[in-house]
Amino acid sequence: MVVRLPAHLVVLFPGADRLVPLVARDVAEMVDGLDALWPGMRERLCDETPAIRRHINVFVDGRRAKLATPLAAGADVFVITAISGG
Repeated sequence: MVVRLPAHLVVLFPGADRLVPLVARDVAEMVDGLDALWPGMRERLCDETPAIRRHINVFVDGRRAKLATPLAAGADVFVITAISGG
């Protein structure tokens, strides 16, 4: 699977890449993998409940995902920050 991270998240973690190949069974395990590579990434993506943060969206193969969403081999995962305001 390939995880695509937004540029403004990547700049917070020295050495992080926008395209990250990972092996994970679900989105929660993917977040664990990202946090293992760049400690603190989990706190940027998830809240303490745990759930994906309110203004973060994760899409797996074009569908909005939650932490329990399974990931198939070759899945395309996008992490996108929501834009809000008025």
